[in-house]
Amino acid sequence: MTWTAPAVERPTGSLVAPERELLAGYLDFYRQTLLYKCAGLTPEQLAQRSAPPSTLSLLGLIRHARKVERIWFRIHFADVPAEPVFDPALGKDADFELIDAADAQASYEALIEEWKLSDEAAAGRSLDDRFTFSGEESSLRMIYIHLIGEYARHSGHADLLREHLDGVTGA
Repeated sequence: MTWTAPAVERPTGSLVAPERELLAGYLDFYRQTLLYKCAGLTPEQLAQRSAPPSTLSLLGLIRHARKVERIWFRIHFADVPAEPVFDPALGKDADFELIDAADAQASYEALIEEWKLSDEAAAGRSLDDRFTFSGEESSLRMIYIHLIGEYARHSGHADLLREHLDGVTGA
């Protein structure tokens, strides 16, 4: 039997929670939304690109999300010696350009694992905890806001990709 992306139930949370809970909740909602858009699709469908010359695919978005999570939470914020997800020599868009349907399940599972590692990097830390990025001081709060925006933007892309694949829209 061929693997298909599993069904996903998106979390609901308080709309009046304290800031940390609210930001973490929204990030988790958008993380799950990306996978929600992939539910029921085969590896081949996940790897299908929208329209030339675009290299955008749902599998590319999954791979990109993993890369972004690692860069911001583990490499920049936690300053852990984590290897880049893709060899920099492959170019900055390897996550979108060098996809193979045979890697879909592993990429999907690796994203979920990266979320756990990201959450661990932020656990017990203040939103005001700082780090230096490109010579500028930044905070954990900025990472949450940045990634919520990143996932929200790519959820829109995922909507269009999914509609192109099988006509499923919305939510």
